[in-house]
Amino acid sequence: MCSLDRRGDVFILTITGDDEHRLNPTRIDSIRAALRRAKLETRPAALITTAQGKFFSNGYDLDWAFSHQDPTRRLDRARLMSRKLRLLVEELISLPMPTIAAVTGHASAAGFILALCHDYLLMRKERGFLYMSEVDIKFKISAWFTAIVKNKIASPRVWRDVILKAEKITADRGVEMGIVDSSHATAGGTLEAAVALGMELVRRQWSGEVYAGCRRVMFEGVLATLRTDETVEDSGQIVDDDDDDDKAVIGNMQVSKL
Repeated sequence: MCSLDRRGDVFILTITGDDEHRLNPTRIDSIRAALRRAKLETRPAALITTAQGKFFSNGYDLDWAFSHQDPTRRLDRARLMSRKLRLLVEELISLPMPTIAAVTGHASAAGFILALCHDYLLMRKERGFLYMSEVDIKFKISAWFTAIVKNKIASPRVWRDVILKAEKITADRGVEMGIVDSSHATAGGTLEAAVALGMELVRRQWSGEVYAGCRRVMFEGVLATLRTDETVEDSGQIVDDDDDDDKAVIGNMQVSKL
């Protein structure tokens, strides 16, 4: 589902495989376990999230959610995916190190949100786009998705084009819109630029606790919206009921040094 490699003081979290990297509970749990492994680092570090193949992530695994014949179970699955993604977003916001998304393929809907939750977003020019697909697939966008878009993007005109126009945003267009920090010719070039940026940030020797605290203040409004997802009728405090399972995954995860 994902791997966590180490290059000096930079962690590289790679969503693995040649599929669309849909965000089902198993994949989200794998990413969360990798984040928790990186969080154990006591020295200043940075985290890069990237992916193999054509997709960064094509969003929620709706086929999995709606494949059950029982309507109640379908809703339960949708709630579970939303709850786990919100926990992942909160962990990214609280991670005590700079975070960089190296987007080398398509990032749609929840996959776009995952990329936006990083401090920096670098993108490959030659393939892939950012795409908030809700109006095209006839799904109402959730308030917490919208809160992230508004937190990360300054212009209401860009909000409109992202959410109401469902524009498929290339790397250069993303730079123009203020969504993408830099665009790069190849997948390898995007990752190398992300590693260089990560190393530059680590050299500042910031306190991870202070860095995470500042980010949480910046995302205060987003964090408040994570308690509720009205699109799947889920409200109240998010409970992480699989903490022990995550610890088991962390214990078995292999971290390689590049």
